[in-house]
Order: sequence, then C-alpha cells, then structure tokens
Amino acid sequence: MEKKKMNSVAAMAMVFLILLSANIDTVGVAAQGVNCYDNCNTGCAGLPSKQYIKCDKKCHKRCGDDDKIDGNVG
Repeated sequence: MEKKKMNSVAAMAMVFLILLSANIDTVGVAAQGVNCYDNCNTGCAGLPSKQYIKCDKKCHKRCGDDDKIDGNVG
C-alpha cells in the first residue's frame, strides 16, 4: 500500500516539474517579443548605410510605432 502512495507522489512530482518547465519556456518566449522593433533592428546592425536604412524602414513597417506598443506615449 505504501509503495502505491510513493509511486503516486512521484508521479505528481514529475507532472509538477513538467508543468513548471513548460511555464518557464513560455515566459522566455513572451519576453523576447516585448519589443518587436528592437528585436528586428538588431538584425540590421553592421549593414552598410543604405542597407541599414532599408532594413530599419522594414522594421518600422513590420513592428509599427513601439511607443504605442510599449505604453511609453507621453
């Protein structure tokens, strides 16, 4: 009887650890998308001037105005 209890406790602990690790991965992904423009613009770094300007414009078009997204208006 006690072996069954130990197995069920171990199974619940494993489920808890799996759920916890899945939650940690989700938080990391969400944090990456917080500032779309910065993430996009980082890919433009190191390009020659004309290419950088094109890349930057694409980032503005793709991500919109980050001031509105981040709530930094005003």
